[in-house]
Amino acid sequence: MFLIWWIIVGLIAGWITGKIMKGSGYGALMDIVVGIVGAFIGGFIMRLLGFAGSGGMIYTIIVAVFGAVVLTLVIRLVTKKG
Repeated sequence: MFLIWWIIVGLIAGWITGKIMKGSGYGALMDIVVGIVGAFIGGFIMRLLGFAGSGGMIYTIIVAVFGAVVLTLVIRLVTKKG
């Protein structure tokens, strides 16, 4: 059940991040990966800022989207051509 939870959160967060960042998208599988990695990054940043790591599905998705946006920004900065 835990794995299904992370897949759902990852998919939703990755999809929302794609809409926020106005990218072409990477497809469902990469949306899941970006969302899950974003959740870890977002959780790490939130703990550094002193926020508790507890909350429901909405809190988890918001943190995952925040982390995924940060991840996408960093990737775009690193891979920027020109």
